[in-house]
Amino acid sequence: MIANSFRWEANAFIGFVERQRNLYRRYWAWEAVWLLYSLVTVLSIGYLASGLSTLGLEPSGVSLRDAQLFLLIGALLWTYLSMVFFEIAFAVTWERWEGTIEYTFMAPVRRITHLLGICAFSLAYGIARAAMIGLVVVPLFKLDLSHANWLSALLIFAAATLPLLGLGIFTAILPLLSPEKGEQMAFAVQGILLLLSGVYYPITVLPLPLHLAGLLSPLTYTLSAVRDALLHGASPSNVLPSAAILLAMGLVLVPASVWCFNRAEARAKRLGLLKRSG
Repeated sequence: MIANSFRWEANAFIGFVERQRNLYRRYWAWEAVWLLYSLVTVLSIGYLASGLSTLGLEPSGVSLRDAQLFLLIGALLWTYLSMVFFEIAFAVTWERWEGTIEYTFMAPVRRITHLLGICAFSLAYGIARAAMIGLVVVPLFKLDLSHANWLSALLIFAAATLPLLGLGIFTAILPLLSPEKGEQMAFAVQGILLLLSGVYYPITVLPLPLHLAGLLSPLTYTLSAVRDALLHGASPSNVLPSAAILLAMGLVLVPASVWCFNRAEARAKRLGLLKRSG
């Protein structure tokens, strides 16, 4: 009985992964547009750093090359993190857009299976898209990553997966609570994370209340530890404390987000909010 149940859920998981893949194939032109947008955003950050010297704004205590590396790595990481975050957060929006939300939510499949299927594809696609942008940015700006410790970076990426999924699932609740404004609120959440997590600057420059809030963001530890691994060659033992913090956050965020999602789903069904598109 348990084996049959596991096989059923595993098949459903693969089905949701394949459905996401088919959706991207159907809307490949839009994905090309968003890929170009992400590339242009990263390039803009790179040229911003390159232009500091022409404005006489060379940072004190750090070379322009190091500043450029700091900003470009932050921009590349944010491209990946924000893309995965949005794809998970827009799980409900995708269902509404396709007109499948009622069928999916009535299917005899655990909600965690549904959400993890979407998450798995989002992670793979996010890595692929960030890699494509990196293949353009690294040679264009002649980034020197010869001292990077890739094992440490991979360790942090793996540890950051759980809290990133938890944040995405929490945000996916918003369209269930408010069909009219939930999707827009996801952009607000992204903006808050961008402000607090030190994507383009160390969080030490923030006012104390925002600095303390930034310490609660898993993206803060992800960005800081990956930068240490890529820029300074930090060993796995050096980034282990950050990895442990990220895993602890994930063990709290994922179960809590799934529980809250189930509660929001029950409320949406009770109030008839599933089908509405605003």
